[in-house]
Formats: sequence, C-alpha cells, structure tokens
Amino acid sequence: MEQQKKYFFAVDLGATSGRTIIGNITDGKFDLEEVTRFPNNLIEQGGHYYWDIYALYFEIIRGLREVAKRGLEITSIGIDTWGVDFVFIGDDGAILRNPRAYRDPVTFDAMDDYLKHVISKKEVYDITGIQFLNFNSIFQLYAMKREGNTALKNAQKILFVPDALSWMLTGNEVCEYTIASTSQLLDPRTKLLDERLLQSLGLTRSKFGKMVNPGTVIGVLTDEVQRLTGLGQVPVIAVAGHDTGSAVAAVPAKDEKFAYLSSGTWSLMGIETKDAIISDLSYERNFTNEGGIEGTTRFLKNICGMWLYERCRLEWPEEVRQLSHPELQGQAMTVEPFRSIINPDDQAFAAPVSMIQAIQKYCRDTNQPVPETPAEICRCIFDSLALRYRQVFQWMQEFAPFKLETLHIIGGGSLNKFLNQFTANSTGATVLAGPQECTAIGNIMMQAKAARVVNDIWQMRAIIANSIELVEYKPQDKAAWDAAFDKYLSIVNKE
Repeated sequence: MEQQKKYFFAVDLGATSGRTIIGNITDGKFDLEEVTRFPNNLIEQGGHYYWDIYALYFEIIRGLREVAKRGLEITSIGIDTWGVDFVFIGDDGAILRNPRAYRDPVTFDAMDDYLKHVISKKEVYDITGIQFLNFNSIFQLYAMKREGNTALKNAQKILFVPDALSWMLTGNEVCEYTIASTSQLLDPRTKLLDERLLQSLGLTRSKFGKMVNPGTVIGVLTDEVQRLTGLGQVPVIAVAGHDTGSAVAAVPAKDEKFAYLSSGTWSLMGIETKDAIISDLSYERNFTNEGGIEGTTRFLKNICGMWLYERCRLEWPEEVRQLSHPELQGQAMTVEPFRSIINPDDQAFAAPVSMIQAIQKYCRDTNQPVPETPAEICRCIFDSLALRYRQVFQWMQEFAPFKLETLHIIGGGSLNKFLNQFTANSTGATVLAGPQECTAIGNIMMQAKAARVVNDIWQMRAIIANSIELVEYKPQDKAAWDAAFDKYLSIVNKE
C-alpha cells in the first residue's frame, strides 16, 4: 500500500465476532482491507450474560497499533456494533461492570410485565414506532430496575455500546442517533429520547450523552490511546453506530425508489424514508422505524433468514455438511418446486431443539408432503423464504410513498444466487445483489463524508456502485410463482 494515501479505520462489531478494516477512496472508487479479526465472546456468569467491553477495547487498540506499525496515515476512526445494549459509567468516570448482553434471560418476561403494568403496548409503539422485542433497551432497563441492579442505581451515564467504545478512545460522551433509535426510547418524529418513557424507568435525559447525527466528530484520541497505539490526534467519528444503519448507507441505489434486503442469518427488508411511518397498520404488521443517515428513517421488518438453513445444516450427516453451499443448494434445485411451504417467521422455528423436525411437523400439521432429504428441506426453505419476502415486499409497497422499482440485496446473502433469483421471481422486482461487505463500507463512507471526501449519501452510493460488480436478477416464471404465493397465503392464513 502506498504510504501517502489517507485511510479510514472502521471497527465493525457483531454479536459473535469483530474486525478492524482500513479503507480509502481514490479516483471515485473505494478499496478495503481487513486488518484484524477476533471473537466477541459472550460471558455467562451468575445466571447472566455479559459482553467483555475491555476485550473489545483491547482489540481496537491492537488494530490501531497494526496500522501505526505500517506507517499508514489514519484520517479518522468509526465504530459500528449490534443494537440495544449499553454500558453504565459511574460518577468517577469508570465502567460499572461489564455490560449485559441482549440474550440475558432477565428480559424474558420484562416486556410483558412492563406493557401490562407501566405503559401499554400501543402507547409505546405510537411514541417510538419500534417493533417489540423482549431485549430492546427499554425492557432491559426495566428488568434491571425491577431487580435492583446496582450498576443502574449508580450510573452517572448510560452509553450504547459503540458510543461507550468511542468514549474509551476519546473521553467524550455522546448518544449517536441510529444506535439510540434501536432502544425503543426514542421518538423518531422529534429524534429525541422520550421523557415519558425515561421517567417510567426512573431515568432522566441527563443520564445519556449529547445526541449526535452520523458524521459528527466525537473527539480525538486521548493522550493515553495515542501512547498505546503510536498514533497522533486522530478524530473518532460518530458513523451510523448501528450496524444495520451502516449497511443501509452502503446500498448502491441510484435514487430513492428502492427497497433493501439485508440478507444473512436474519433478513431485514425495508425502505428509506424522510419521515417515520407510524400507523395502526404498521403496528399490526410489526414494522419498525430506526434511524438512518442524513436524518432518514429505516422503515423495515425483521424476517427469518438463513437461520433455518444454517440450523438444518448442523443436523445433517457429515457427508452432507462437507458439501459446499453451492453444491447442496444445487441439489435442491433438482427437487420439485413448491412441494412443501412453511411460514419462516412462525414461532415454531424461533429456537427449536431440532429445526429439521420443526419443519417436518409444520408440513405434517398443514397437510403437505413432508420433506425428508437435505435437498427437499433446502428447497422448502428457499421457496418459503422467497414467498415470505414477496408478502413483506407487497406490504412495503403499501407503505412506501413511491413505487418500488428495485430490490437491493446486501450482506452475506447477496452471494446466494439461487435465493436471489427466487426473490426476483417471487416479488416481481428487479434484484441487484451486492455488496457483501456493506456494513464496513457504510462505516467508511460516513467517515469520508465527515472528512469532506464525499458530499452526501448519493455520492457515497455512486462511488460504491462504481467500485463493485452488482449482479442483476430479472423476474422469471411469473405464473408459477403467483400460484405458489396463493398456496403460501392459504397455508399461513390458517395459522
């Protein structure tokens, strides 16, 4: 790499692993390189689950040391992570115990208890427009208050995970908008934390950092971090701190008339809008409004993704597991289509002991042929996911203030050519697949905007489109997919 280039340093943390990445933008194109990769270990102790915030900080320092060793000039640093979780800071400026993880069992009954005894479900949705998940920050905080959590009692500040790591690097406390929007404490109309919801938890606005938008400079590395890394006063930028926010920022769309499908273990299908969409219908269909870059809202719905396939793959015999994904999926393409159809979002598939048995029982209970072989089960999953995508895509079109002309598939699932083609066939939309590394790209592009290397979201997206090869899938076999969708609706509507 050429030493005179300027680089942006992205920290991309997921719930199982993390990595540090450097990127640069030259001649209208971007380039990425992974610097370090490391596990993000869930710690179980005393009946609770925690994240090791110090281990994550250490890995960030290790990545920064590596780029300093190479003599690279780092323009800025940006951090994105999963949503909802947070860190408590004491009045002495120290972290009050490792943060709880969203998988912690203390929240299992907290949501129902809160909605029954504190503020009703409809009222909470009308304020926040956020879908109901038991691990949302509001219910985590309620569960901690209920149990008399000492860290909560003594917290001077509550910082969401990416903001806490930025604070560890700079000493400055902020509350970045996109990550705050996952908490179910934020009103997307005012773009502020809601006082009534905070009061219901015994909290005040002063407990949280200053609200900032993506692209804001949080501060520069502290003297301590400069000494540890060998770097100078490098600024840390508030990117879209929620990893999905960064991913959607990297959708290489030409205009606003698109939907996106962030495809992986879980799928997120949504649109980008100027304002939140909060209505009785969005409440009924459990759509969510999360913060996006440049003041946009990510109006989306969670859909079960490749979770079904991944869980089945773990159960199949060794000789099946040794097949590559394209080999196994290719075998599935030789099986009769639409023979067995499931609703991927049925509760039966949330966490079954055996995913194969759960799928077979669903088919048996709905009087369908029971898939037996790995190829039959794989075909059932792919057909069903594509049909579920169609249902949500149609709902999305009802809400969208514009005609949806293109569906962009981003993330790891963008490499799945069979499911991509099925999704085009099912939805009737032109599908454009890529990029795979969307979260890191969005993180780096927001840093580039802060550095005035790019002007706005559309220039960012033009650079991304210019840097990668998008794969286009056109709809096929309309009559067959229309008939299959009728079958799918007849099955799921009986649930």
